[in-house]
Amino acid sequence: MKRQGTYLFLLLILFASCEKRSDFEVKSADLNFIVVDALLTNEVKNQLVSLSYPLTQLNGNVRPVTGASVLISNEDSVYLLNESPVNSGKYVSMTSFSAQAGKHYTLKVIHGTNIYTAKAQMVTGMDFVPLRYMKNGLDNLYRILWVSNPYNPNRPAMYEVLLDWSHVPGYQNYNQEDCKSRMMVYTLPTLDVSEVFSPSKEKILFPLGTKITERRYSLTNEHAEFLREMLMETDWQGGFFNTAPANITTNLSSGARGFFGVCAVTSKEIEVIK
Repeated sequence: MKRQGTYLFLLLILFASCEKRSDFEVKSADLNFIVVDALLTNEVKNQLVSLSYPLTQLNGNVRPVTGASVLISNEDSVYLLNESPVNSGKYVSMTSFSAQAGKHYTLKVIHGTNIYTAKAQMVTGMDFVPLRYMKNGLDNLYRILWVSNPYNPNRPAMYEVLLDWSHVPGYQNYNQEDCKSRMMVYTLPTLDVSEVFSPSKEKILFPLGTKITERRYSLTNEHAEFLREMLMETDWQGGFFNTAPANITTNLSSGARGFFGVCAVTSKEIEVIK
């Protein structure tokens, strides 16, 4: 036993003596681009495009891209967008319109001497099975049990679930925003191990009488791939199978990141009952 202890002590000294100081040059990321968040839908409304600069630190304040010229066009129409409010980086169409299936849409952003473009089409929307919820076992609140299957090779989709219980008796005097919640669920044409073993999410608990709006957004395969890569960099990180950080796919021209998507939206209204 003494001989083994001596060997271990000598090995420890040997490893410690092999330490050598090394200085590595850490290269800063290329932040010379703008971020575009543009999602057209088949709803008749003033469509929105958001422009911003990349964040330089975690949880930093969003820096809007102001003073840009933004337009959206298809085969027979051109829609101009104005920044509203001023200096907000949010560009709203001057007239309300809805995206149409079969049309080819082009987004053009002019900022200074730079021009950024993207093209997109819309996949036809479809009906869906509404979400399921169940009573939480520890109290009188409820939680969402299921929204959609995570995998469908033919019909990728994005689901937005909006919950509002600000009108429920006993909650009227609460802060209105504390009585609302939003969650996103995705059905993608691929199934990744990092998704299967992703970190658990905080459960949203809500009372009887909560009003739920469930909205399904149809996705092209290109749009679904963008969302998949975004989830691999965000929601699916921190589980058992992390992925190496990488740039996310974009359909925007050089100098811009993000995605320009066109989606058909179908929705359902639900009220939580016993």
